[in-house]
Amino acid sequence: MTDPGIVVWITGLPASGKSTLAERVRARLHRPAVVLDSDVMRTVLESESYAEVDRDRFYRVLAKLAATVAAQGLIVLVPATAQQASYRERARELAPKFVEVWVRTPAAECARRDTKGLYARARAGEIPTFPGSGAQYEAPTHPEVIADSGFDDAAVATIVALVDQPR
Repeated sequence: MTDPGIVVWITGLPASGKSTLAERVRARLHRPAVVLDSDVMRTVLESESYAEVDRDRFYRVLAKLAATVAAQGLIVLVPATAQQASYRERARELAPKFVEVWVRTPAAECARRDTKGLYARARAGEIPTFPGSGAQYEAPTHPEVIADSGFDDAAVATIVALVDQPR
């Protein structure tokens, strides 16, 4: 029988360093891991819209997919904003094991490093539901790990210690 895996949901504002952190964690693991990056998964799941109903569906499907893969005994790293706490709680309820990581990068720093121009588009009114600039981002109240950026070595080490247990 396969030991249950774990879902590590990495949340934070857009451009906070979630994907960077996920890749740094995966590079340090000794067990198989999958990264379900929300930017990639939006294309795969054909969920390009950021309307509230579409966003809810996207995070519901992403949470189910992550839980299904984790049930196969894998570590699943999910760098995804999931700006509402309810999205992350639903993912927690579905997963065999769950770790919530909050990348706590200030909004001004996220906007400064935004290579996709999303913060500028949000300020121009093109993305009215953009988390942190038109839609509220509900920061986690009790995450298992807090990272100050995608390059937070202490957070990487903590995540690895939490999830990379021998089978």
